[in-house]
Amino acid sequence: MQLAFDGRTALVTGAAQGIGQAIALALAASGARVHVADRDAGSLRSFADAHALPAHVLDVSDRRAAHATVAGVCAAAGRLDVLVNAAGGVCGQVGRPIEEVAEDDWHVIFRANVDGAFWLAQAAARPMRDAGYGRIVNIASGAGLRPSLTGIQAYTSAKHALVGLTKQLSHDLARYGITANAVAPGFVRSNPSTERQWESYGAAGQQRLIEGIHTRRLGTAADIANAVLFFASERSGWVSGQVLSVDGGRS
Repeated sequence: MQLAFDGRTALVTGAAQGIGQAIALALAASGARVHVADRDAGSLRSFADAHALPAHVLDVSDRRAAHATVAGVCAAAGRLDVLVNAAGGVCGQVGRPIEEVAEDDWHVIFRANVDGAFWLAQAAARPMRDAGYGRIVNIASGAGLRPSLTGIQAYTSAKHALVGLTKQLSHDLARYGITANAVAPGFVRSNPSTERQWESYGAAGQQRLIEGIHTRRLGTAADIANAVLFFASERSGWVSGQVLSVDGGRS
């Protein structure tokens, strides 16, 4: 099945690394005009310049900035067809006993993973509704469906919230031709945080993790991008409010 995005404009957040970059490249290779965004200005601009993609330095948790970024994409391209919320992550945190989690540590993960997705969807809703077409794809996690391998309580809770937000966005927007779906990746070594997590398991723990995956291999950022392409395409018009686990069968 060929998935073509000719004439479509997409915005991909979290594009300074790993999964976000793979999604942006997959969409661009399929014909989309892709705008990329991240708060890591240096890494974002290096990636964007290397692939001739318009870049927007953005902290997704800032509502005003999120709305301004969407407005900028629409002004430049005249439309926004696809929004992929790939920004988020553990924000540099590691698993700790619940008694040690500070208030700011809890909230910063929600701002990055949930607030940002909401602000961007909120900003995208009007131009998508006016066009009668839109695709919103949220990058959730296996941690949004069960306890997290990270052991980070806020991350697990935020990804569960993102799954709930995806279903609510579908309920609210699908009648206008705007679908909302989520991809829940398994363990993918795609950024410094996941590399640190992988190393922390040691050889024995790494082997146990792999043996718990039906395909007996870790996933790649490209595996996640492939799933996003379907949800972002015209072919998925009657698929909305769904969460697809892309984890080699671990779930």
